[in-house]
Amino acid sequence: MLEITTHYIDGAFVPAAEPARFEVLCSHTEAPVVRSPAGTPAEAEAAIAAAAAAFPRWRAVAPKERAAFVVALGRALEARRDELARAVVSEVGMPLKLAERIQLGLPLRTLSVAPALAEALEQEERVGTSLVVREPVGVVGCITPWNYPLHQIAAKVGPALVAGNTVVLKPTELAPTTAFALAEAAHAVGLPPGVLNVVFGDGPTVGEVLARDPRVAMVSFTGSTRAGKRVAELAAGSVKRVALELGGKSAGVVLDDADLPAAVRAVVTSCMLNSGQTCSALTRLVVPRARLAEAEALAVEALAGFRVGDPFDPETRIGPLASALQRSRVRTLIAAAVEEGARLACGGVEAPEGLETGYYVRPTVVADVRPGMRIEQDEVFGPVLCLLAHDGDDDAVAIANDTVYGLSGAVYSSDRARAIAVARRMDTGQVSIGEVPHNPDAPFGGFKQSGIGREYGPHGLFEFTELKAIHLRP
Repeated sequence: MLEITTHYIDGAFVPAAEPARFEVLCSHTEAPVVRSPAGTPAEAEAAIAAAAAAFPRWRAVAPKERAAFVVALGRALEARRDELARAVVSEVGMPLKLAERIQLGLPLRTLSVAPALAEALEQEERVGTSLVVREPVGVVGCITPWNYPLHQIAAKVGPALVAGNTVVLKPTELAPTTAFALAEAAHAVGLPPGVLNVVFGDGPTVGEVLARDPRVAMVSFTGSTRAGKRVAELAAGSVKRVALELGGKSAGVVLDDADLPAAVRAVVTSCMLNSGQTCSALTRLVVPRARLAEAEALAVEALAGFRVGDPFDPETRIGPLASALQRSRVRTLIAAAVEEGARLACGGVEAPEGLETGYYVRPTVVADVRPGMRIEQDEVFGPVLCLLAHDGDDDAVAIANDTVYGLSGAVYSSDRARAIAVARRMDTGQVSIGEVPHNPDAPFGGFKQSGIGREYGPHGLFEFTELKAIHLRP
């Protein structure tokens, strides 16, 4: 059991004011694994004050020196990689083999590329007689989710610091371990006081202070669309900049000339990553109507090869969900699909055999899905794949676009030009042409209610800057 009893404010570990604690239960055993403080508005305001005081000094530090601090943070976390990977497995449920590569590997890589971001920041632009430069926005509030806790922290905190901003981080109370480790890393590497502050607590108590306080120049939030709307509403009061990375209901579109078995395997793999607790997961498999039955059989067959169980077992492909609340939500949506007339090709609401302890849900394929069903429109955030039929490219695009979301997608075809043409018509922030490796330097973010702004690479860095035009005499 990890007991977090302090916040990290102005370069010091400050004892939490309130005795209340958020308790996290292990996703596999349901035993307590970590408790963290229930932060107060006063503690959030103290962190904001510290960040505001530190901002003038930090912005004056050269970008390369700021980047060096970010790299040092990554190295300090790298030294604890195994320990932190196991903590994330307990909190979230991702199998350890995947967590080591994704939950720790990706964020550590994000922090390591800080020098390249500093170089991009230093490239100034001439527009006629004017010099266009990028300046830090000021104090940035970062509010991060539970499904990829360190990954999303790194995506926000690293670029924000390189850009010259100071940060108040409110990590999720459902997976706080890596955020506390980041605070310890900041202290160990000598990051100047006030540059990075970490306040534990929930959204309504701590997060809303960050969104509302006029001293915070920007809020970067990742989470549900509902919560993102609340952040934007509160931020509007002080007209602060907002970056939102929200939900998704992404489609894997299979065209009639595709390698169907390969396409189905790719979509199933995407859908089941992190037990479906991935906002960009391909959760809708859209196939030619004439091949619908074949696609269903292939999806069921593919899932049969995914071992469900103990996330610390190296043979496990699908672990538990992160919490009892999340498990209940997923089961409710599966039941609702059946009530609306869909059919379960495999899976269901019962716990997998032999896994009554832990927050497990059977990997599920929902067939006979019609556009507009709740299971086809709502973000399930569990191991549930919807199967839909299309009647040609135009219909496939219409189905893919017919949700409030637009975060990700994929197109499968033997004709690259045709696939790209379809991808260009999809209203989503990123589209994969076939099964391709993840590109951590490409901009990530969504259209429509999937969010505002982009993360990763230079595009993600620039979200944390303001453009300034300096007009010069000819």
